[in-house]
Amino acid sequence: MVCSSACTIPLNNLYTNIKMRFHYKKPIWQTIVAATLFVVLAIPAQANTKNAVQARQVFNKAFDLVFGQQGCSLRYDINLIGLYKTNGNIWLKGLKSKFVEGRYLAWNDGTNYFLVDNKKKTVTAHKTESDKKDKYSSNFKFSPEDYNYSIENTQKGYLITLKLKQGRKGMKLIKALVSKKDYSPINLRIKVAFFWAHIDIDNFKSGNINDAIFKFPMKQYIGYKYIDKRKEE
Repeated sequence: MVCSSACTIPLNNLYTNIKMRFHYKKPIWQTIVAATLFVVLAIPAQANTKNAVQARQVFNKAFDLVFGQQGCSLRYDINLIGLYKTNGNIWLKGLKSKFVEGRYLAWNDGTNYFLVDNKKKTVTAHKTESDKKDKYSSNFKFSPEDYNYSIENTQKGYLITLKLKQGRKGMKLIKALVSKKDYSPINLRIKVAFFWAHIDIDNFKSGNINDAIFKFPMKQYIGYKYIDKRKEE
């Protein structure tokens, strides 16, 4: 199974947000997108074992929750242990997305991506498909086949563990907890190098996402410096 373009960019951003830490501060929303998408995309279904069959069932149900035409929304709290904490809200629907996280906000209508930096008072426009909106996106490509995986039935939910195969590059260890009731994401623990990122997810809702939420409200940011990168992409 090859990771689709819809998940590759968010997963790239998850790794680079953690790897770069304070060397390159950027909106942490992509981290939570990656966290959510991981639950539904990081489960290979190659081996004919009962564990793999269960993994495929989780895959199918969780994939529909996040990527279905109905869309989804959630709130996240991220704790990069000892280094960084943040929280915010995100809405997803196919290729469209919106996030709100203190200093940063972004709207992606499926064609254009607008990033607002309230501290610098700037609005930067990119094409949705452009990798230039994340200058580190080419550094890491996520593929489920790079991991050994297992699923455990715990009291709190289904715990999915991925361990990076020897010789592969990426996040070394990922533990994702999903609900037994509806397979929605609960939390993630991700190990990169010698530290852990903890991501808690709540207020997860699937459906009732109006496309109007993804339209950038330009009039609200009159006076901000407008930077249009789309012609360069």
